[in-house]
Amino acid sequence: MDETYVQVKGQWAYLYRAVDRDGRTLDFMLSAKRDKAAARRFFKRAISTNGTPDRVAIDKSGANLAGLQAVNVIRKFTGSRRLIRIMQSKYLNNMVEQDHRFIKRITRPTLGFKAFHSAAATLAGIETAHMIRKGQIAANGKSGFQQFASLAA
Repeated sequence: MDETYVQVKGQWAYLYRAVDRDGRTLDFMLSAKRDKAAARRFFKRAISTNGTPDRVAIDKSGANLAGLQAVNVIRKFTGSRRLIRIMQSKYLNNMVEQDHRFIKRITRPTLGFKAFHSAAATLAGIETAHMIRKGQIAANGKSGFQQFASLAA
């Protein structure tokens, strides 16, 4: 799990992204702030969508560590048997760092986004197209454009 920066209305916004060990995108979320609440919200969303991971590799970000620890506290008090093991190293999340390149390649030439909701919608489209390109979403005999059009509808 890692976050990257995009510019919205001249301010930096944070695109949280989770990638598994095989390079498949698990979840993404655009947030105006990079704090414990945003990290916790992203982890809860990713866990509810994809299930509880055994371990999560994060960089040295204190906000991400605090968010994961908050999720673990909630899991402990709700009686979950498994807690998430936190692996914090700046080298363990190279897979997601390399995956940021494809998002940055498309967003960098633009001069940023003018509205937060349009940034979220555009980034969701970019992420979906990237997932199709990586072969994550079954094409069922359709071309990449046909698959994207059916998902967007």
